[in-house]
Amino acid sequence: MSQGQQGHVDGDDRYSTLLNNSNAVRAVTSAVEGTLGPKGLDVMLVGPRGEVIITNDGVTILDKMDVSHPAARLLIQVARAQQEKIGDGTTTATVLAGALVQEGVSRITKGVPASKVVEGMRQGVATALQLLRDRVRHIDGLDDPLLERTVYVAGRERRDIVELIMEAASKAGLARLKDPAYTLADHIVALENAENEVFEGLLLRQKPIYNREAREFEDARVLVLFDALEPDEIDEEALTTEAGFAEYMDLRKLFASDLSRLADLSVKLILLEKGVHPDAEQFCLDHGIMVVPRVSRTVLRQVCDMTGAVAMRRKALHKDAEQLLGLMGRTPKVTYDERIEKIRLACGGTNERLVTVIVGASTSEVVGEAARIAGDAASALQAAVTGGVLPGGGTSELAVSYELERIREAQKGMEAFGFEAVSSALRKPMSQILLNAGYNPLEKMEEVRAAQINEGSDSMGIDCDNGSVVDYEAAGIVDPAPVKLHGLRAAGEVAAAVLRIHHVIKMKELGDSADV
Repeated sequence: MSQGQQGHVDGDDRYSTLLNNSNAVRAVTSAVEGTLGPKGLDVMLVGPRGEVIITNDGVTILDKMDVSHPAARLLIQVARAQQEKIGDGTTTATVLAGALVQEGVSRITKGVPASKVVEGMRQGVATALQLLRDRVRHIDGLDDPLLERTVYVAGRERRDIVELIMEAASKAGLARLKDPAYTLADHIVALENAENEVFEGLLLRQKPIYNREAREFEDARVLVLFDALEPDEIDEEALTTEAGFAEYMDLRKLFASDLSRLADLSVKLILLEKGVHPDAEQFCLDHGIMVVPRVSRTVLRQVCDMTGAVAMRRKALHKDAEQLLGLMGRTPKVTYDERIEKIRLACGGTNERLVTVIVGASTSEVVGEAARIAGDAASALQAAVTGGVLPGGGTSELAVSYELERIREAQKGMEAFGFEAVSSALRKPMSQILLNAGYNPLEKMEEVRAAQINEGSDSMGIDCDNGSVVDYEAAGIVDPAPVKLHGLRAAGEVAAAVLRIHHVIKMKELGDSADV
C-alpha cells in the first residue's frame, strides 16, 4: 500500500474505533437511563430458560445483561465499583459515565486531540468533586429529618421499607453505622411468605439437626468448631493391626467422653464448619443439643463476635470442663423458626450486637426486588450518616455544571474543551429525570437555572408531578453525598479510559505459538 493510500484510509477510519466504542456505551446507558427519577420505569430481564426479573435497580440490570463489547463492559464496571463501594447510585453513575463519553467524543470528532480532552475532563471532574464537597449538608444523628428523607428517596418511596431500615439503624446504633467494616445492607435477608421484621441477632440459613422437643433454648451455651464433630482420625492401614484397632477403640471412647462432657456443660447449640459423625448426631438428638453443620466460616466468625465464643478445632474438645467453658459463647435465646425454616440466634450481653432485616413478600420475584430496594435504602442511610447529603434530582450537579462553565471561560489551552465536556455531562441526570417525567428538559432546566440564581441556592429543582419549581432540600429530596462523589469519580475514570482507546486488537489464544 502506498503512502497516499495509507493516509486516505487513516482519514476515513480515524474515529472508527472511538465511534464504535461510543455506540456500545450508548447502548448500555440507554438500558438503564429510563429508570431514573420518581417517574422512571422498570426493565424486564429474561433469562435463557425463561426466568424473569423485573427491576429498576441499575446494577441488577447491568449485571444480568448479556454484554460482549469490551467498551460496554468497561461501563458496567462503573456500576459494579459503585455498588461495592457505596451500595447505591449505580444508575446515576452509569448515566454520568455515558454522558462523559458522549461529550468527549463530540469534542474529539471536531478535531480536539483526545489527550487534551481527557486531561481537561480529569481537571473538570476534580474541580466538580471539590465543588460538590463544599455543598455537603452533614447529618446530625439518626433523628435528623434529612436522614429519613434520604432513605425515603433511595427506598423508592416505599414507606414499609423506610420504616424497616430506620428501625434497623436505630437498633444498630450510630457508632456501628459509621464503622467502615460494618455494612447494614449485608444483613438484609429476603424470605418468601415472611413478614417484614427487624431481628436483633443473627439468622442462620442452614437447617439444624434437632428433635422436635429441642427447638428452642434460652440462655444457651454455644460451641463453635472450625472442624467436623467426629472422632480423631487413624490411618486405615493401622486398623489391620491389633494395636491399631485398640487405638481406634480408644479414640472412639475418648470421643464419647468428649460428647458427654459437652452435655454435662449444658451446651445447647453446636455450630460446625464441616460435617457431623453419625454417633455424634445421635448423641445430640438424645440429649437435646441443636447441631448445625456446614456453616460458612464468615458466619461462624459473626457468631463468635456476637456470643463471645472462641472457634476451636475438634482436638480442643479433649480439654477439661473449666477450659472448655472459657471457650464457649452464650446467647439469650436460640430458636428454630419452622415458619421461615431458619435458626434465630439472639444477641445480648456486652458482646457485638447484630441486626438482621427480614424482607418478606408472597413470591420470589417480588421479594427479590423488595430486598434490592431495602439494600439501596440501607446503603444510602449508611452513606448519609458517614458523608452527609446533597440535594437530589440532579440539582447539585446542575449548579456545579454552571459554575464549571464560568471557570472554563477563564481557561486557556485545548484542555478547556474537556472541562466543557464535564460541565455538559453533569446536566444529564436532571435532563433524563425530567424526560422520564414527560417534560421538555431544555425548557425546565432553564427554569431551574434561573431559580437557582435568583434564590442563591443549589437545591432548586422541578416537581415531577406538576412541573413547578421547588426547593428540593426543603421538600426532603436529598441523596447521600458519597453516592454522588464516588459515582462522578468512577464515571470520570472509565470515560477517560474509553476515550483514550485508539484501536481494539483481539489477543491470540493462550498457548497459540503461531507467528503474528
